[in-house]
Amino acid sequence: MINNKITFWGSSEFSVYCLEALKNLNILPSLIITTPDAKVGRGLILTANPVKIWAKQNNITCLTPDKLKVFITELSKIGGDIALVASYGKIIPQEIIDLPKYKTLNIHPSLLPKYRGPSPLQEQIINNDKAIGVTIMQIDSQVDHGPIIAQETITIPNWPVKFSEFEKITAEAGTKLFAKILPDVISGKISVKEQNHTEATFTKKVEKNDGLIDLEIDKPAKNYSKYLAYSTWPGTFFFLNKDGKKIRVIIKDAEYINNQFIIKKVIPEGKKEMNYTDFLRGIK
Repeated sequence: MINNKITFWGSSEFSVYCLEALKNLNILPSLIITTPDAKVGRGLILTANPVKIWAKQNNITCLTPDKLKVFITELSKIGGDIALVASYGKIIPQEIIDLPKYKTLNIHPSLLPKYRGPSPLQEQIINNDKAIGVTIMQIDSQVDHGPIIAQETITIPNWPVKFSEFEKITAEAGTKLFAKILPDVISGKISVKEQNHTEATFTKKVEKNDGLIDLEIDKPAKNYSKYLAYSTWPGTFFFLNKDGKKIRVIIKDAEYINNQFIIKKVIPEGKKEMNYTDFLRGIK
């Protein structure tokens, strides 16, 4: 058991996978910091994110600061030996980064400097990049820019996989790597390596329309990659003209067989989920 106080920053399912892995390794954080509750759905109901829910279930103090610069004084009073960031989703001010005795570290699900930014998992699936791995880096004031402490490659036999599976695999691998190097970080035996910034590649924030595919123009492999990458959000969909009306069709299940993108289940606009063959039969 590591006795040093760890502050964990995270807001997504990736963060929860990391927290579960820390729990299994008997390295629970003493404090969790996440983003405030957000309005969700058509009813705009104020909803806690999965990290806050996990913290409550595991009886760990969870703070949800709205403005981090105002939060600096409070956090400095709380203290903490090391901070671990895993998909927090906001820029952390340098004053907060510098607070922990053993710095602020980050679990990043790619082999930096490749795939910096908000959507490294999706981009690796889209590009069918088999050079997969995780990085533990020391955070600085720029996004995914800080020096590397450790990296590890990952082999996924059934690659490419859906986003949710890839998210879980990289979160668990990154957390195990963090646990492996943590004693050396605390003892001061760790060395850092500056990233080769000339080789950096950058990802963008995923938008709702990124899930749009064209079954006639786009290549089958590309459509399948998008289906896997955006399976959690925003999903993949296409439009079809029927009786002079443009119908949105959401793809719920698909396969890639013999270089063909095989759609199995869909949700046509205004209808329930159905087999794709039944849908095609119905529009003839």
